[in-house]
Amino acid sequence: MQERQTAAIVMYTTDWCPDCWRAKEIMKAMQVPYTEVNIIHDEEAAEEVIRLNNGYRSVPTIVFPDGTVLTEPNTTTLVHKLQSLQ
Repeated sequence: MQERQTAAIVMYTTDWCPDCWRAKEIMKAMQVPYTEVNIIHDEEAAEEVIRLNNGYRSVPTIVFPDGTVLTEPNTTTLVHKLQSLQ
């Protein structure tokens, strides 16, 4: 049996971001563990988001164990990526 490679998923968010809420609901519905980092409360995380997004402070930014990054993914893109980890 192959383990799901999801333990190291990091989702950078803010309190006010509707796309972040949607991404968190998808992760919850698919029972995918992740670590949420709110860039409003963590300046180093905010700088990392800016670095990952070529100068933009875009959320959600989701970093996967394989090194891929999804920024503001739509539902279909996020679901396909999560399914590929199973």
